Amino acid sequence: MGKTFTSDRLPPMSTGPNIPQELRLVTSIPGPKSQEIIKRRNEAVSASLGMAIPVVVEKAGGGVIVDVDGNSIIDMGAGIAVVNVGNSADRVVENVINQVKAFTHTCFMIAPYLGYIEVCEALNRLTPGTHKKKSVLLNSGAEAVENAIKIARAYTKRQAVVVFEHGYHGRTNLTMAMTAKNMPYKEGFGPFASEIYRMPMAYPFRFNGDAATCASETLDVVTHKIEKEIGAKNVAAIVIEPIQGEGGFIVPPKGFLPGLAKFAKDNGIVFVADEVQTGFGRTGKMFAVEHESVDADLITTAKGIAGGFPLAGVTGRAEMLDSVHASGLGGTFGGNPVACAAALGAIATIEEEKLVDRANAIGKIMVDALTAMAKKYPVIGEIRGAGAMQAIELVKPGTIEPNNEAMSAVIKYCQQKGVLILSAGTYANVVRLLPPLVMPEHLLNQALGIIDEAFASL
Repeated sequence: MGKTFTSDRLPPMSTGPNIPQELRLVTSIPGPKSQEIIKRRNEAVSASLGMAIPVVVEKAGGGVIVDVDGNSIIDMGAGIAVVNVGNSADRVVENVINQVKAFTHTCFMIAPYLGYIEVCEALNRLTPGTHKKKSVLLNSGAEAVENAIKIARAYTKRQAVVVFEHGYHGRTNLTMAMTAKNMPYKEGFGPFASEIYRMPMAYPFRFNGDAATCASETLDVVTHKIEKEIGAKNVAAIVIEPIQGEGGFIVPPKGFLPGLAKFAKDNGIVFVADEVQTGFGRTGKMFAVEHESVDADLITTAKGIAGGFPLAGVTGRAEMLDSVHASGLGGTFGGNPVACAAALGAIATIEEEKLVDRANAIGKIMVDALTAMAKKYPVIGEIRGAGAMQAIELVKPGTIEPNNEAMSAVIKYCQQKGVLILSAGTYANVVRLLPPLVMPEHLLNQALGIIDEAFASL
């Protein structure tokens, strides 16, 4: 049996629906009711959509999801870093109910409303940097990234966009071109948008040298390639995730992001931080670029912004946001009033419940437990991340060769035991952990114990 990890670091949370915060399995996973509904799914829903765990959710809150069979499963994914404040958080629910009663849509570009403005004001206040900022609201992370590129091209009058190996930016045509991994995101969907140039990523685990050398040498390669292969004067934007999400929670070594930002500034290039997965307290800062005091020109947000409602934003230097001609940005549903109300509730929850501090405490608990596992199990190549965004890269023992068989086995074991964990990584060999920031400590420790069991079972 795996070790039981215990500590006393997280204060109790009361936000969210009154669902017992316990791991409870009353059937196997999946249970009979879930199996029946999944048959209907297979008949009605496109087979192109994946499914991380074969259960059908009935309700969720705190650190658990409850399926139609009555199983209560520990949620270590938070809807891919979306419900940072937990499912159906009190302030989110109250705001949404009040807004739905008032009105559900006018289109901000037709008849504006206060909620959109208040969300923009919050984004301008929360994102790092003392420069004058403005925002535009959209529907999804991919749409935010696309609009950041539109803004950068309009502002610089240039076309080229620089992205990085292992990066993920979305599933639209432009963002597929920006995304590094072919399968499943790009296979068969080309041709893709042009003027996208991919650069090496500073990936310390797969670099033959120390982190400082990784940062400096990779930065030298990137800047040389931009100057010689593209021409810095032709680059509109450099776009990077401060911690790469789908690529495997790759944390660039200290100095790499500030070096990129300086190169961008020196060459009139817009530096875009894609904070879709890392934003809103997830990494132990409100935004991940704050770990190295990087002032991005534009920041894209989505996922954790609205407690589960579809909303996204681009926030940045006012002169850049204002460089686009009138009606050049926007969309029918962008900044929907109900989603804006949810966002204001989520932001209030993060600030009033001190969830950024809680992310750091959750991260410390996870890192301590995962580090202990890494000492026992040679299949664990590296533990990395920041705050409540932690990953385990699995390898063939004694090498850095990816071990996706081990990853699949660990995920399957955990699911059968009632713990939902997610995969990631260019090489499909990374387990990623993204618990809601309101997760009770006893559930977090229980999940970590089952993950330990999973490694012991290999």
